[in-house]
Amino acid sequence: MEAVTFKDNRPVAIWLYIGVGMLIVQVLLGGITRLTGSGLSITEWQPLLGAFPPMNEQAWEKAFEGYKQIAQYKYVNSHFTLSDFKFIFFWEWLHRDWARLMGLVFIIPFIFFVATKRLNKSMVNPMIILFLLGGLQGAIGWIMVKSGLNEENLYVSHIRLAVHFISALVLLCYVLWFAFKLSVRPVEILSVPVLRRLNIWLLVLVTVQLVYGAFMAGLHAALIANTWPDINGAWVPGGMFAQGGFAADIVHNPITIQFIHRGLAYLITVLVAVWWWKSAKTPANSQLHSIRYLPLLLVLLQVLLGVLTLLNSQTKIPLIYGILHQCVGMLLLLSLVWTLYLSRGDVAAVQNRPTDY
Repeated sequence: MEAVTFKDNRPVAIWLYIGVGMLIVQVLLGGITRLTGSGLSITEWQPLLGAFPPMNEQAWEKAFEGYKQIAQYKYVNSHFTLSDFKFIFFWEWLHRDWARLMGLVFIIPFIFFVATKRLNKSMVNPMIILFLLGGLQGAIGWIMVKSGLNEENLYVSHIRLAVHFISALVLLCYVLWFAFKLSVRPVEILSVPVLRRLNIWLLVLVTVQLVYGAFMAGLHAALIANTWPDINGAWVPGGMFAQGGFAADIVHNPITIQFIHRGLAYLITVLVAVWWWKSAKTPANSQLHSIRYLPLLLVLLQVLLGVLTLLNSQTKIPLIYGILHQCVGMLLLLSLVWTLYLSRGDVAAVQNRPTDY
């Protein structure tokens, strides 16, 4: 896509940044939904009528009766009263309704921008991809929920949860990158191959780490070992290879998943520190130099929150720590997308670019 100045497309850029903010909120609502066990509380998919919660006692009883038919109620929450059900229903309903609101926030301004010719031809294909990714994310979410609406599964599979989570992050990063194309001046884009390569590796590792974060949440793996810096008194815990195969253990074994999650956290922290040290050589007046502390601060905060989440996970994972941990993890990912965007420049293009932008 050709470079477009922020001055010419300020409303479009602001619209996209609002979308980024709303997507962050949506992912956090998904985390709350998971941690409160609310994801299977709404057993029907009604894109239009489902925008409204049950409006009277009879409607609430009907919704509750639908929940009583699935395994999660029968084997985990059979003690629930209608009041308990209303609590978990709220979080799933808010998660779905926020998605509906995002749809409106994206579609209505898009129609307006098209009608007023605010969008040039170079923006059309990225916009189509954006809407396709949004629709795919909604479909993945419903497929995930539907897989748990039966008499066998107590919870949604942690693998499906990870797919839903990562697809949301792909959409989030895509919108942010698109927003950067409309708001970051070309003069700010530097050619720093060493930083760019390390940045790409960091993005790969952080993505894998976020997958394992979803596995941790889906399997409540923090409850398996809530000590630090050791893991139940050992640096390499026992039982890591008890699932009958390497692939099965790294995907399904909670203690193995926690060991990998911790190890990746330490590796990412070291590599971010190396990136930060190397980034000191960037021009002092550049945007990249100005924000180079951001990934380092976020990764250190993320490790701290991870430790606090572990130490406070006695009988259940504490909601506030879990959500903060997820939020900072997302912000770390976005900060690395930002630094990659600023360091991705071509050497020849940067050298030939006019400085009086």
